[in-house]
Amino acid sequence: MNESNLTLSTSQKLQTFLLLSKSVKGVANSKLILDVLSAPGVYVFSELAEAPNVVEASKLPEVAPFYALLKIFMYGTFKDYVAEQANLPALNDAQRIKLKHLSIVALSESSRTLPYTLLQEYLDIPNVRTLEDLIIDGFYNGILVGKLDQKQQQLQVEYTMGRDVKPEQLEETMLSLKSWSENTKTVLEAIDNRISAAHEMNSTNQIERDEYNKQIEIIRRKIHDIDSAGIMRSREQGLNDPNSEQRSGRAKKR
Repeated sequence: MNESNLTLSTSQKLQTFLLLSKSVKGVANSKLILDVLSAPGVYVFSELAEAPNVVEASKLPEVAPFYALLKIFMYGTFKDYVAEQANLPALNDAQRIKLKHLSIVALSESSRTLPYTLLQEYLDIPNVRTLEDLIIDGFYNGILVGKLDQKQQQLQVEYTMGRDVKPEQLEETMLSLKSWSENTKTVLEAIDNRISAAHEMNSTNQIERDEYNKQIEIIRRKIHDIDSAGIMRSREQGLNDPNSEQRSGRAKKR
């Protein structure tokens, strides 16, 4: 499953919980949050976190820890959970595995090569076999694509699913896109200017070639006129020379 298909799949699976959020109110949102965090195939949660009833319930002391847990699944890692564990609800096995998968995705953003030792420490996994089983499960569910290098004891990540984007990350992304757009505009303008200059130069060169050819033709005509005039003068001189017939007659007698 590629990244776009996975995003579509997880969005579709989230729709059930979004519909439920319209009728669930108050403390009942705690269970709704736990259910979505356990649900197979659901890896993005922003829409649920922004649902009006969920936002309203997050202000309740009974629901606030569950909402904080939801935010960790959106933006954080398993290590973040461990650091705040005393203030958060306990994880069941499905939630623990999902958060660890999301943590691998987060780590791959900074490096596509992840040593086993780093992953074991970060995810609190005691042995390589358990770590590889977790990664293979991530492959199977389309969360990431890569390969296990057992010889080098590392995970090579090719690509991963996308996670929820933090508001500040979205602003950074928009600024990056704006900068890219401006740079692209500058490059395109430079290309257009070069094309225009090339066309202008080509036009100028064509005018110069036409003028050159025109001058050549004028010179050729002048040379032709000079040659023609010379031939005519020679003929006229021959006709006007009285000795020309005598020279011609002597030449015949001989």
